[in-house]
Amino acid sequence: MVLVNDKNRYVIVLHGLKAKEFKSLDKIVVQAIQNAFEHEGIQNEVIDQFLQSAEEITYTKTSDRKLVARMNRACETLYYLGELLDPDTIYQPTLSLHLSRDLVGDGNKSYFHPNEVMYKDLEELIGIPVFQSTALEMKITLRLQNRKIYRKLIVPINITFSQLHDVIQTAFGWENYHLHEFYIFDNKKSNLPLNPNHPAFNEEGYKPIANLVCDQEAFNYGDGNILKKMDHTVKLSEYMPANVTYIYDFGDSWIHDIQVERVIEDYDKNYPICVDGEGNTPPEDVGGEGGYEVFLEIMADQNHPDYGYMKAWSKQQGYKDFDIEMVNRWLK
Repeated sequence: MVLVNDKNRYVIVLHGLKAKEFKSLDKIVVQAIQNAFEHEGIQNEVIDQFLQSAEEITYTKTSDRKLVARMNRACETLYYLGELLDPDTIYQPTLSLHLSRDLVGDGNKSYFHPNEVMYKDLEELIGIPVFQSTALEMKITLRLQNRKIYRKLIVPINITFSQLHDVIQTAFGWENYHLHEFYIFDNKKSNLPLNPNHPAFNEEGYKPIANLVCDQEAFNYGDGNILKKMDHTVKLSEYMPANVTYIYDFGDSWIHDIQVERVIEDYDKNYPICVDGEGNTPPEDVGGEGGYEVFLEIMADQNHPDYGYMKAWSKQQGYKDFDIEMVNRWLK
């Protein structure tokens, strides 16, 4: 079921409704709106006042071609995002957010993003800022011996670790080709004998208390002493501020150390921003830190016999200079 706001084209999706659930559809629709707005990071006060100001739900057919065309457009776009459907619930806030960020037209050669218009409409209706949340300013450093590569980000604390994975991928310019995981550390010293190459190794010796994974198969492996959870089920607020390690690509083993530098209580956005950074991210599948050093050596010598091949290969892999303006466009 695809719900479309006729003024701002904001989309909300319900999936897998059974016959019995149509008997309580009024409540389900209201809950779907609330879930989507909470997923946006919209203030609870704004959501409550919006729902309280609404009249009762009524149902009717329409012969308005413009409305039907707009609803059809939302349904058509939905088919391209089917991989975002969550089979475990009828509520689909993640998919709804993606659909509501799709550029739409008003028929007069003017285009807009439905989510941004919805924010303005809510602010005009309620009269208070739509967003005001707690956020974390964090420094994420790629663990390398000979290179300094980091990004400093401000991230809303109500997102999941799976969403933080997406943020890190965007900020560093990774291509999301490989699996990933997080380790959360306590501020107590660990008694676990971990060698420096173990992903849960921490230089300060802090105890790993949780391993957040992206694939169900990960539960068949690993250390039974460390709690394991799916990263899309855990929000940052459950553990952070805490020291966190993010590992991407278990072959090349790119380890990122995450340190929270400050907590911001009145963050006025619902998306992360990059405020600083340094260094270019290695190309995907370059062969870890050792392979990256070889890559840089070749790229620094245009007379090297492999220079032409390596340059073409790195371009294919998406290797590029760090551009904070472009990163922030993608983060938004």
